[in-house]
Amino acid sequence: MWYTAAMSPTTKKILEQVASWPEEDQEELAEVAREIEARRSGVYVLTEDEREAISEARKSGLVPEQDVTAFWKRHGVA
Repeated sequence: MWYTAAMSPTTKKILEQVASWPEEDQEELAEVAREIEARRSGVYVLTEDEREAISEARKSGLVPEQDVTAFWKRHGVA
């Protein structure tokens, strides 16, 4: 398998089963893994859906652009 011997036996067993899961369940697992990785590394990588939602929100006009930009700057995104 592609994963290393450093993984716990439980993790290895789960990952072997994941290939047979429906895509929706695999995506749910991937999201949880991204959250864990973000917690460990301090860096969260946006998914394409999240990027699109942010882009749409910025274009919506509900909040002035300068407020949106200030928000993202405060959170280290812009």
